[in-house]
Amino acid sequence: MEDAVCQLLENKEDISQYGIARFFTEYFNSVCQGTHILFREFSFIQATPHNRASFLRAFWRCFRTVGKNGDLLTMREYHCLLQLLCPDFPLELTQKAARIVLMDDAMDCLMSFSDFLFAFQIQFYYSEFLESVAAIYQDLLSGKNPNTVIVPTSSSGQHRQRPTLGEASVLEGVEASLFYQCLENLCDRHKYSCPPPALVKEVLSNVQRLTFYGFLVALSKHHGINQALGALPDKGDLMHDPAMDEALERLRERRSNSQALKLGLGLPLKDRHSLAPDVLDPRISNKIDAGNFSPKLTFGVSSVTTRDERSLTQTRRRTAGVARRPHWRFPPVRGLEHRTQGRPSPAATLPS
Repeated sequence: MEDAVCQLLENKEDISQYGIARFFTEYFNSVCQGTHILFREFSFIQATPHNRASFLRAFWRCFRTVGKNGDLLTMREYHCLLQLLCPDFPLELTQKAARIVLMDDAMDCLMSFSDFLFAFQIQFYYSEFLESVAAIYQDLLSGKNPNTVIVPTSSSGQHRQRPTLGEASVLEGVEASLFYQCLENLCDRHKYSCPPPALVKEVLSNVQRLTFYGFLVALSKHHGINQALGALPDKGDLMHDPAMDEALERLRERRSNSQALKLGLGLPLKDRHSLAPDVLDPRISNKIDAGNFSPKLTFGVSSVTTRDERSLTQTRRRTAGVARRPHWRFPPVRGLEHRTQGRPSPAATLPS
């Protein structure tokens, strides 16, 4: 509601033309549809869980063709896609999501759309929770008492370097049961969004020890956590969006129909000759009726072959010349200039 009032005050001159009631109706309709976060600042899209889920859904629907085509992109390229929807989207958040997929690989490695999307969902939606989890993990590695209250700071986030084997124990990671005890207490007192504790327990019950990024990978691939979020479909249905496919098909049909009308292809045979000469050349229409006409497409614009295009251009010029034919003027007669002074010109009295 606060954002709606701010938008109203910033655009009150434009909104006054169609009314405040209509503005609020359209604003909250966009909130229900999840399109209110498009092209907004990062502070707004992360302000509420609904905004975060709407941004995840918008990113999936806008760029799912990347995964549908099987394209692999780098972390920088995925960040550019995020900035198309949110111009000030922070690079650090994209790097953390890519680290879940790449683990110890270089950050410039290629990633599939589905792997990045589910990792990005966990990192973006639960960002504050994961900051606290990272602090707990680091304290467990250093041997601190896990029952102490841990206040995460900006320096205790996921960007800490993982300890080397010389600094940590020979066994990599921390004990899963001890880790879950700390996370259970964290979920009870955490004011931000966090995964359901039952699902977290299910993830940790399958292993005895785990690393921090191993925990994040397990969260990103967990079917129940994805359903609890409700922003993205299952991985098997990730490339299917019937509503979006139907809308795109309508746009394609509308575009093809508009191009066909320019050439008369969308009209019945009896109506094609009723078009004006500057729209359809009768000689081209005869070829269409005979089935010998094959238009070529260049960047979505219909054009005819060279000979037909030349004849169409000549016909347009002839019809344009008839439509814009100037008035006829009589040649001047010597010695009669003084008689025509003050009288209307003969050319002006002739009908056009």
